[in-house]
Amino acid sequence: MDSTNNIGSEPIPVLTPTCSGTLGRHLARRLVEIGVRDVFSVPGDFNLTLLDHLLAEPELNLIGCCNELNAGYAADGYARAKGVGACVVTFTVGGLSVLNAIAGAYSENLPVICIVGGPNSNDYGTNRILHHTIGLSDFTQELRCFQTITCTQAVVNNLDDAHELIDTAISTALKESKPAYISISCNLSGIPHPTFARDPVPFFLAPKLSNQMGLEAAVEATADFLNKAVKPVIIGGPKLRVAKAQRAFNELLEASGYPVAVMPSGKGLVPEHHPHFIGTYWGAVSTTFCGEIVESADAYIFVGPIFNDYSSVGYSLLIKKEKSVIVQRNRVTIGNGPSFGWVFMADFLSALAKKLKRNTTAFENYQRIFIPPGIPLKYEKDEPLRVNILFKHIQEMLNGSTAVIAETGDSWFNCQKLLLPENCGYEFQMQYGSIGWSVGATLGYAQATPEKRVIACIGDGSFQVTAQDVSTMIRCGQKSIIFLINNGGYTIEVEIHDGPYNVIKNWNYTGLVDAIHNGEGKCWTAKVKTEEELVEAIGAATGPEKDSLCFIEVIVHKDDTSKELLEWGSRVSAANSRPPNPQ
Repeated sequence: MDSTNNIGSEPIPVLTPTCSGTLGRHLARRLVEIGVRDVFSVPGDFNLTLLDHLLAEPELNLIGCCNELNAGYAADGYARAKGVGACVVTFTVGGLSVLNAIAGAYSENLPVICIVGGPNSNDYGTNRILHHTIGLSDFTQELRCFQTITCTQAVVNNLDDAHELIDTAISTALKESKPAYISISCNLSGIPHPTFARDPVPFFLAPKLSNQMGLEAAVEATADFLNKAVKPVIIGGPKLRVAKAQRAFNELLEASGYPVAVMPSGKGLVPEHHPHFIGTYWGAVSTTFCGEIVESADAYIFVGPIFNDYSSVGYSLLIKKEKSVIVQRNRVTIGNGPSFGWVFMADFLSALAKKLKRNTTAFENYQRIFIPPGIPLKYEKDEPLRVNILFKHIQEMLNGSTAVIAETGDSWFNCQKLLLPENCGYEFQMQYGSIGWSVGATLGYAQATPEKRVIACIGDGSFQVTAQDVSTMIRCGQKSIIFLINNGGYTIEVEIHDGPYNVIKNWNYTGLVDAIHNGEGKCWTAKVKTEEELVEAIGAATGPEKDSLCFIEVIVHKDDTSKELLEWGSRVSAANSRPPNPQ
């Protein structure tokens, strides 16, 4: 699914002046205009007046979260589904708390508008020391922290330039597909000003156009390179989203006849129902037969890749640069040869699709060696539940009306093996990999897509970081299904480097969620230890409890992991423990 933000794609008539002429009203209307309908917030004395103005906007829904970190994660999840998200926190204590979530959104190229209620405008430039600060009269600590994890920053402490600062920050976030930071003095939101005398004129964000000569040269050189190959393949990566190139990518698939694989962090952006889909390319932990086909190809086109230590399994991919075409958001590089700048991905893929000769050789090779996946060992009655049995049943739950949220940990590997039906959503945070992300992200994604039922797979260690906002899910009437995988610790860390610090205190997770529920709203919990209990719980969650938030705690053995995690962990461990280079 393309989560694009089509602001300015159609002419919109100029609106007649109807607004009350305040900064708060302008910001609220601007958020609505760019596609935000839900704002995730934590109140604090510096943002309370601003929150009043957001509440007064009938098209905005203000969602109070349990902490700023989860508010930021929720805005991240919302942006993945809607194309843009927003959160509101208070000065410094709130701003520094939300930093980690905004950094994650930056790493994933998500335009999240982070709004902070700042000090009274009269306090800037004085020697006053304010609460919620570190005790210095310099108020820029928070701003300096945000400068490295947002694409633009605006400190609004004067109404004369507030309109320009706010609009520039929001439009820059949308153009760059990165978070923006906006600090608004607490005494300015409700003061009328002539610059806000009318509703905001909708943005027109001019589309970025490729250099036509560069585009033609890149297409010609790439087509020549690939048309000479015997068994080329295509691999889709995570930057397909930020480039808004999924439709063009599908055009290339149809035209080329090549087999298509997906990098792990690109899962959900490549059509897995396509007949030429061969699985996840992840080096040594690739889908069976997929890695062999990719690494034995004589040419491969990587579209929007990120090659980091995790996606390369400790830098162990058997990929040769001279055989590759790397297509980034605005650049194409062919083998060891030419590189073409200001060539945008969607333009390039659409044009390339018209120049390629259809070649199904690599896919035919895949069909010759492919053997269908085996089935888990026969399950004995009352035998303790195994993880592979759990995910067999999760696979059967998936359809076009569901979406999967995979938490950092072994859920990365188990969810990666799920075959996504058409229109089934899928999200995880591989680049930043912050444990606990999925709780807030599930809240935000489910709020943005009420037509889908979110299935979240969360480990017990990650859940302990951000568990509180299950409360907000219940309050919002969400109907997600959370599988809490209780294996007693940080399993992914164990496979990289084990130690007593990876063992956590066990909680009564269903008891915790029942206490949070407290009889208010719709919430149903179950604790399962066998396949029979799991089947019964899934039946209830998809049947009589389908309109409730369903929390299923799955008890599994602490050493029950995917084979992929075992291999990946050892390679990442080796990469982490490389000795210093000789001086």
